[in-house]
Amino acid sequence: MKMNMKSAVPFLAMVIVQISQSGLTVAGKKAIETGMQNFSFVFYSNALTCLIILPSAFLIHRPPNRPPLTFSTICGFLVLGILGFLIQVVGYAGYTYVSATVATAILNLIPGFTFVLAIIFGLERLDTRQLSMWVKLIGTVVSVLGAIIVTFYAGPAIIKTSHLTSVSPQHLLGELESSHWILGGFLMLLDSLLAALFIITQALILKRYSAVMIVMLAYCSIIVVLSFLASLILEHDLSAFSLQSKTRLLAILYAGFFGAGFQITVGAWCVKMKGPLYVAMFHPLGIVVSAILGIIFLGDGLSLGCLIGSTVIVIGFYGVMWGKSKEDKTVEVESSKSPLLQDKSEEHTVVLS
Repeated sequence: MKMNMKSAVPFLAMVIVQISQSGLTVAGKKAIETGMQNFSFVFYSNALTCLIILPSAFLIHRPPNRPPLTFSTICGFLVLGILGFLIQVVGYAGYTYVSATVATAILNLIPGFTFVLAIIFGLERLDTRQLSMWVKLIGTVVSVLGAIIVTFYAGPAIIKTSHLTSVSPQHLLGELESSHWILGGFLMLLDSLLAALFIITQALILKRYSAVMIVMLAYCSIIVVLSFLASLILEHDLSAFSLQSKTRLLAILYAGFFGAGFQITVGAWCVKMKGPLYVAMFHPLGIVVSAILGIIFLGDGLSLGCLIGSTVIVIGFYGVMWGKSKEDKTVEVESSKSPLLQDKSEEHTVVLS
């Protein structure tokens, strides 16, 4: 029963994380549609997250149990923060050109990218003699093909948009002009690659520095500084920092509490407990949630290309996960046999002596 609970808690946590991520997509699009710029939205949401995490980070990780900070760990924090900053900025920029459903569909490339990067960084074994490895490789290619379909083929509308009165003209053009649709798809592809790099970097850091809340506090603090500097340099309209719009305020509150505050922290905990590929495998769930939220709250439509591409991505993705599960079972069998072999060897040595 304890083993079941240990498996169920990370599973339920990642399901809730994906629901939160889909809500964050909607919140970001709503704030940007009011004229708020990407950098100011990222600044406010992460500043709020810092205020939330700050007390709990030092209460949970007190000095006796807190790992010592080293120069390499601090450098790791900096890399993680830069990646997080780029992920949020590129992601919110991509959301302005494509629907929430399309954005989330392309983000399902994260598992495939994570798998490839895990091989590059030596976190995954590359054994082409195994069937599971070929299934993972083919699944990765199929997922990329699905993302290309979503990006370059819209097709006829299955569910038409319920409104076309968005404040942002970029939102309208993203649905109507193929060039902007492709730009949005490219940005989401880049966001997927950055997210995969983030997951791998996070896993490597947490192996050396296990204090999850401290890592997340450093991560959000770096993003706050970077987004503030970017806002001063690139955003000349101070009205972008205004919180007078109720939509902006609610979006920032949601992003602060359920974005980095909940989603990233829980994701980091699951990376520490289960590894980067376990976290990546839950991204396809976001397709369904984002489609529902996008249609209800954003008036997004659902095209045939998005439906076909999303299906192809999910098929390829679960091929990758099937191969991964087969490899994990093989490792468990080998590890369970090795103690028996060792015991027999010891008994044989005792008899000879």
